[in-house]
Amino acid sequence: MTDNQEPMITDGTITKLPLTKYQRWQWWFLVALSILFLIVGQAAAVLLGRFYYDQGGNSKWMATLVQTIGFPILYIPFFIIPSSPETSTSSAPPSIKIIASIYFVLGIIIAADNMMYSIGLLYLSASTYSLICASQLAFNAVFSYFINSQKFTALIINSVVVLSLSSALLAVNDDKSEPSGASKKKYILGFLLTLGASAVYSLLLSLMQRTFEKVLKRETFSVVLEMQIYTSLVATCASAVGLFASGEWRTLHGEMETFGKGHVAYVMTLVWTAVAWQVCSVGVVGLIFLVSSLYSNVISTVSLAVTPIASLVVFHDSMNGVKIISLLLSLWGFASYIYQNYLDDTKARKRQAVEPKSRNDSLC
Repeated sequence: MTDNQEPMITDGTITKLPLTKYQRWQWWFLVALSILFLIVGQAAAVLLGRFYYDQGGNSKWMATLVQTIGFPILYIPFFIIPSSPETSTSSAPPSIKIIASIYFVLGIIIAADNMMYSIGLLYLSASTYSLICASQLAFNAVFSYFINSQKFTALIINSVVVLSLSSALLAVNDDKSEPSGASKKKYILGFLLTLGASAVYSLLLSLMQRTFEKVLKRETFSVVLEMQIYTSLVATCASAVGLFASGEWRTLHGEMETFGKGHVAYVMTLVWTAVAWQVCSVGVVGLIFLVSSLYSNVISTVSLAVTPIASLVVFHDSMNGVKIISLLLSLWGFASYIYQNYLDDTKARKRQAVEPKSRNDSLC
């Protein structure tokens, strides 16, 4: 491994980066940019989604559609960023039929997952919703173990348990700041759907990482954008079908007329929600490609910890004792993952330093 390549930690062993053609600072720059996109995009999208409902929006399919319909803006970086030359591989490239099938399945899963998230956000406050979503890190640890061969350690097990307790606290929480008109049954439904959506989202990340490693095997950043564009296209079509089949499209004009902040605010809310979700998605898929699905979910949890604080300022959500304990448990689980990543990185650097020395000794 050359000096300008950053090691990627997988199961405690060093493997070559998917972007070995980049220098170390370039790799870190892409990782940092992906992290920024994910945190800012996700926090903004959740707050705008809650704002849509608070101001009179009520279409669950519209809230689902805006999560993927902004994908055409991804063609801008797709054509602007030059593709690096492909590295030679011994295996033949996958057929178009296989790739299309994978993108179709992933797109349908994304549409279903977005629908569950939309219903969850309808019946929950932004702070409660975000704290429940933090459980996706625990789900991702399980899926990464079975799908991506991610090893369990004491710290990872600790995170799974702590994050599970965090979600369990919210399941029995009696929160007066939940949206008006949301009964206890709707709260439970919102909780279960958000929890289920977090599990499906974690499964999706692991499947994406598996696709990068075993099927696509292409070493250009454009593959990240391609996956996001085509899966979002499928998800958008599925959401549009749901919007028209359910008849909710007939209520959209009335929504705009009665929207609390006016017509322009209604349109801008939907537009910027769509943009924010695409920014978030690029960050998510970028981190999966550059590092791993587990790391992508860790960073996503950071954003989910930031969102409840932002919702206190924007929506004046109450932060009772149960929510505070849940937030602290989420941060504890996140810290455990970060420390485990630090230990793995330290071990990888030591092995990286030993390898050249051992090679030189063998040559003498």
